Amino acid sequence: MRRIHPDIQDDPDIQQAYAYPADRPWLRLNMVASADGAAWLKGLSGGLSSQGDRRIFRILRGLADVVMAGAATVRTEGYGAVKPRDSWKELRGDRPPAPPLAVVTRRLDLDLGSPLFTEAVSKTIVITCEAAPTELRAEAAQVADVVVAGGDQVDMSVAVRELHERGLTQILCEGGPRLNGQLAAADLIDELCLSISPLLVGGGAARILNGEAAQVELRLSQVLEEEGVLFCKYTRESTT
Repeated sequence: MRRIHPDIQDDPDIQQAYAYPADRPWLRLNMVASADGAAWLKGLSGGLSSQGDRRIFRILRGLADVVMAGAATVRTEGYGAVKPRDSWKELRGDRPPAPPLAVVTRRLDLDLGSPLFTEAVSKTIVITCEAAPTELRAEAAQVADVVVAGGDQVDMSVAVRELHERGLTQILCEGGPRLNGQLAAADLIDELCLSISPLLVGGGAARILNGEAAQVELRLSQVLEEEGVLFCKYTRESTT
């Protein structure tokens, strides 16, 4: 792997390249897309991934206080609990050995007996809203930390504030596109890490943001490259 922006460097320190700012909360999206903007291939993001993308994916998880994903992504991609890795020991310091997963769901249509809950090293967080069925909220509370954020819909500003109050200020969001769109519309995104795969997909695949219209000004702060895949990091224009 090499860095090609803002300078040229072979074998850059990836952990350093993706380190969180030390002086403020930070919410980053990590997504992969084809060259024509598709967020998945045959319904799954894995078809667009590469060895380098998976390596960065693991490091981003190790750096994060919490990993956030929408319930549809959790179901489609077959999410389990985030498991500790030996390579994370230095990254995580005195934090738990693996970050918790925070699942955003309006309807609470989750398998509460799945490894996502039963094998979690750090208790899984379920972010929902008051409109979710009361009995399902009670069931979820037996195996997860339930956060009620909003009335008819999940209010992402409230959700992020609740994570911050738990000391989880370095947030990694892994999508999907609808959740990303909600975060953008709420003006909560500080950074986008986007792996661009050298494929053309076409068809009806979603973009990395779907749903609500939003405009977030970003600057290209870093580009890494490996085997034709570009690993771009964009940060907020107003962020230093």
